[in-house]
Amino acid sequence: MASPIASAALKARVKRPSMLKKLCQPKDLLHHFPNGSYIGWSGFTGVGYPKKMPTYLADHVEQNNLQGKLRYNLFVGASSGAETENRWASLDMIERRAPHQVGKSIAKGINEGRINFFDKHLSMFPVDLVYGFYTKDKPGNKLDVVVVEATEILEDGSIVPGASVGASPELIQMADKIIIEVNTAIPSFKGLHDITMTDLPPRRKPYLIMGVEDRIGTTSIPIDTEKVVGVIESDYQDQTLPNSPADDTSKAIAGHLIEFLEHEVRHGRLPANLLPLQSGIGNIANAVIGGLADSNFKNLNVWTEVIQDTFLDLFDSGRLDFATATSIRFSPTGFERFYSNWESYENKLLLRSQQVSNSPEIIRRLGVIGMNTPVEVDMYAHANSTCVMGSRMLNGLGGSADFLRSSKYSIMHTPSTRPTKTDPHGVSCIVPMCTHVDQTEHDLDVIVTENGLADVRGLSPRERARVIIDKCAHDVYKPILTAYFDKAEYECLRKGMGHEPHLLWQAFDMHRALSEEGSMQKVKPW
Repeated sequence: MASPIASAALKARVKRPSMLKKLCQPKDLLHHFPNGSYIGWSGFTGVGYPKKMPTYLADHVEQNNLQGKLRYNLFVGASSGAETENRWASLDMIERRAPHQVGKSIAKGINEGRINFFDKHLSMFPVDLVYGFYTKDKPGNKLDVVVVEATEILEDGSIVPGASVGASPELIQMADKIIIEVNTAIPSFKGLHDITMTDLPPRRKPYLIMGVEDRIGTTSIPIDTEKVVGVIESDYQDQTLPNSPADDTSKAIAGHLIEFLEHEVRHGRLPANLLPLQSGIGNIANAVIGGLADSNFKNLNVWTEVIQDTFLDLFDSGRLDFATATSIRFSPTGFERFYSNWESYENKLLLRSQQVSNSPEIIRRLGVIGMNTPVEVDMYAHANSTCVMGSRMLNGLGGSADFLRSSKYSIMHTPSTRPTKTDPHGVSCIVPMCTHVDQTEHDLDVIVTENGLADVRGLSPRERARVIIDKCAHDVYKPILTAYFDKAEYECLRKGMGHEPHLLWQAFDMHRALSEEGSMQKVKPW
């Protein structure tokens, strides 16, 4: 079979001539993917993932009616592209998935029991992979094949990733065979990464990071070139979506948060330029970062997982000095803006592996301000980030707990309610008891909704409950939640068990009303 001819663009990106001899088409590599294989992909939050090989495999399954007959155990640092992993899920190609995912088809497969999903802290997943925890039943304790996207292959065979690092270093460490997709549709990201590999105890060394701009590694990921079974030229862009504009609820939440940060500065608990910021993904996170661009804060720094479009606004406003993450997940217009102004951003930005970006040790040392969005928060400050009604998996825990347990300020922001089909306020995001707990009461300091901000630092559970209901609950739910708490407090104190009062048989009555009546407002009186 004749080898494909390398394009001029590919030759410019592959600096090691011997790697061009491994140039091939996806169809030439099909035999490396038998049913039941353990597969790793690069990528994090829908950027930097391989595109050609996964798309070819999906086409092969679809064209040959192999749905359910070619199934794989898939490991990616976080979520991948919708046209890859979500399509694989729709074709019943995923047997097992870890540690985070996004997409309607893959979530459906998980909740219907067809995909075994293992949810894990994103800081812990890569090192657990290298421990061999996920391949312990395989001969050799390796992943069968790892497919990584690169924007350049250097003279020593190492690869320059694209818009994310994620778990790529550890996936490559654990690979039996490696396939490299060199993406010539996007610029080379050379110089934008700070790459570290994983040593195992007792040889593990500390990450010597004292500031967000500190480099501790190399600009590329080392590769054992003997393991490379194929090089593919890719010309597909990352398939990201436009960002939704901030709504009034998100803007109100952002306003409360910025007011709180100003309060902390005035009282000497934060410096004038704050401390490194972490912000999750979504509308509220975008609104918070957008609000900071219009604030009085200057010389800001960011230590986070994912950088979105509003961080470009913060850079352009002159208020953001430096940002580090493991992924830059811009919208299509955001990437155009980033690429066209590369010189403006390249010296203010670093991409690291998720084991470093989410390292609890570094987060605690830097005093990060952690901000994330939950499914629900209860009156005692437990938070649910993953399972609707305690059972239906959304996307996974992600890195929220990496940050919220270790940050100087652990903040959860959420709308006070969400709509149902019959009630614009049918779901209260403040509840008596979370149906699933990802972040415990011991980890959260601040809860924010559009109604207000509850600062629960140093408060006992009963004090927290009063403050959270008063400051954060929607007006239609304040009397409902207060009635529940009053009764729980009375009954539990009367029995001498009143530290954190609950009526266990009634704690989920609001959720029952939602399930049976379509709205938590229709809960029967306690």
